[in-house]
Amino acid sequence: MAQRVDVKAPRFQFENDYETINDLFLGQGWTDGLPIVPPTEQAVEAMLRGAGRGRSEVLGRIPPNWAEATVERVAVNAVMAGCSPEYLPVIIAAIEAIVEEPFNLHGVQATTHGVAPLVIVNGPIRKELNINCRYNCFGQGWRANATIGRAVRLVMTNIGGGIPGETDRSTTGMPSKYSYCFGENEEESPWEPLHVEMGYAKDDNVVTLVPADGPHDILERSSITAVGMLTSVTRAMCAIGSINTLIFGENLLLFCPEHAETVAREGYTKQMVRQFAFENGGFPLSWYGPEVGPWRKAQLAAHGIQVDGDDRVPIAQKPEDIIILVAGGAGKHSAYIGVFGGGHPVSKRIRVPGN
Repeated sequence: MAQRVDVKAPRFQFENDYETINDLFLGQGWTDGLPIVPPTEQAVEAMLRGAGRGRSEVLGRIPPNWAEATVERVAVNAVMAGCSPEYLPVIIAAIEAIVEEPFNLHGVQATTHGVAPLVIVNGPIRKELNINCRYNCFGQGWRANATIGRAVRLVMTNIGGGIPGETDRSTTGMPSKYSYCFGENEEESPWEPLHVEMGYAKDDNVVTLVPADGPHDILERSSITAVGMLTSVTRAMCAIGSINTLIFGENLLLFCPEHAETVAREGYTKQMVRQFAFENGGFPLSWYGPEVGPWRKAQLAAHGIQVDGDDRVPIAQKPEDIIILVAGGAGKHSAYIGVFGGGHPVSKRIRVPGN
C-alpha cells in the first residue's frame, strides 16, 4: 500500500515493486495506458541535470486544468515516458511552444477532432540525440522519437488534465496521440530547412510544434517531371471531410527525398511549390454534399472567395499557409498532414546546457 509523504510535491513510498507502481499510476489515470518508468527521486534528479534550468521555473500553464508546468513536473513526466536526460531540453522547448496562444492547446485538448501535438526537430541536435529523420520517421524503433513525443502527451494528461472521455473528447482519437515526433531530413532536402525559413540560423536547434492530424501517405511512383509529381501530390492533400476542406488553416506537405529531388531539379523552390498547391489543389464545390456545399460556399464568401458549381475550392486561404519540409528515407511516399483549425504552428529554440 502506498504511503503519501507530506512534502512540497507529492511523493509516494513503495517497496521496490514495479508492478505495484504501475498499477497505481494506471488506476489514477496518470499514464497513457502503457507501462511507465517509475519516476523515483533518483531518476528525476538525473533527468533534471539535463535541463540546465531551475526546477521550479514555470514553463506555462497547461489547459484545461491550467496547472503550472514547472521544469520539475515536466522532468517527472519525461522519466515516466522513458526519456534520457539529454532529451529534456527538447521537451522543455516543446512545452514552451504548446502553451503559446497561437497553438490553441485548450482547443487541442478538448476537441472532438483527432489531433495531437506534432514535434518537428531541426538543427544539429537531431544527430546528437539520434532523432529519426529518415526511414519510418513516424514509426517505431527510435527511443528519442518515441519518448520525446510521449513525454509531451503525458504532460498534457498529468499536468493539463487531458483525460480521454472526460476533458479529451476526441471522437475516435488516433495512434499519434501516444507519441508524434520526428526530425526533418535536412541532409537530403534540396531546399532550406523549416527552421531556416522561420528565421533561425541553420546551426540553431529548434523545435516546431504543430496541432496536427495524423499523416496521410501519398504514393506517387510514376511521374518523372515536376508538374506531374506536384499535380499528384497536391491533389492528394484533400478529401471530403479532411480538415482543410472545411476550415481554413495551415497544411503540412512532407516530401520524401525522391519526390523532392524530382520537383527541385527543375528549379522549383518551396514558394513555387506552395503557389502550385494553392492554384491546383482542392476540388470542385459540387463535390460537397447537398447540405455541406451551400454552407461551405457561404463560409468561403465570408473570406472573400466566390465559388459556385464546378469552381475549385482552394485548400488554403493563401499559399503561405502551406508548410513544406522533407523527411523519410528511400521510396516514393510523401505525406500530407492537416493542421487543426484554430491552432497554428509555434517554433522555439532549444536551450541546450552549456551552449
